[in-house]
Amino acid sequence: MNILNRVENWGDTHHPAWTDALRIVLGIILVLKGVSFISDTAYLTRLVGGLHFGLFPVILVHYVAFAHLMGGFLIAVGCLTRLMVLIQLPILVGALFFVNIRQGFSPMNSELWLSVVVLLLLILFLVLGSGRFSMDEYVKQHAR
Repeated sequence: MNILNRVENWGDTHHPAWTDALRIVLGIILVLKGVSFISDTAYLTRLVGGLHFGLFPVILVHYVAFAHLMGGFLIAVGCLTRLMVLIQLPILVGALFFVNIRQGFSPMNSELWLSVVVLLLLILFLVLGSGRFSMDEYVKQHAR
């Protein structure tokens, strides 16, 4: 547990202001991806479960859409950032290794490269946290 506290303290003290803008962009990307999943749930269902219908693919589709929408919004405003990143990580790892890698490592596979960039940014914000311009910092400063 000591190592987690040290990583959290290091991330809180070594957080440049420009990374807050990067966090907001990451949150917006996740929200937009969530909206695209909601608008085309048939595509997401095919990605997750193929053509057979079962309970697990339906739950997974709803989890991915909800996690991207709410997690992306909360990451963008900087509220519970590390928790929301932890919720996003299994989705991105699954998207990277089970969905996008099937299409190969070509420059034309933009979904793969977007997944790689978003995964790296999520790992970065797992360490750095939310930053100075966030709801977490606002609550810390105005707590009684």
